[in-house]
Amino acid sequence: MRVIAGKFRSRPLQSLEGQETRPTYDRLKETLFNVLTSAGVLDDAVFLDLFAGTGSIGIEALSRGARMVYFAEPEKKAARVIRENLESLGISEGFQLHEREAAQAVRLLDATGVSANVCFLDPPYRMHGAYEQVLGLLSQIQMVGPETIVVAEHDKRFDPGERHGSLVRYRVLQQGDIALSFYSKRAE
Repeated sequence: MRVIAGKFRSRPLQSLEGQETRPTYDRLKETLFNVLTSAGVLDDAVFLDLFAGTGSIGIEALSRGARMVYFAEPEKKAARVIRENLESLGISEGFQLHEREAAQAVRLLDATGVSANVCFLDPPYRMHGAYEQVLGLLSQIQMVGPETIVVAEHDKRFDPGERHGSLVRYRVLQQGDIALSFYSKRAE
């Protein structure tokens, strides 16, 4: 596992052993960031990496110009790997690691006035209810505005839904067995 592009390009990242954490494949990560770059939302962005795992998506965002990344990861081993990956790259600022469930982290960040440009969520695929919970929450909070892009990574055989409150899916990209659903907030 490595950083694909930007100032930390080709630098290796640590992973976790076992099947609990499934890092996003390089090809899919490249597709995700090509879409975000072409949308013009990555430079100086505030980026949420929910269900962060090893932190590779948030670290990629930092490498490509995000100003601030908020990682949410409740598992202690995974949070330790995120810290080690950040430290190995010499990243000491421009991030916060919240060792709590994604929904708790989102509520806390919203209450502190954070405004996000990109929210990325990648729950364990077996946790279908997490998509509904977090997408529903993101649709209701001030942190997510009309210009915010919300991206859910999921198994292509699972549909996280076309709409969650004011969040409406506008694009789906598939690569192999994995898909990315892109949402934005629409005025009701």
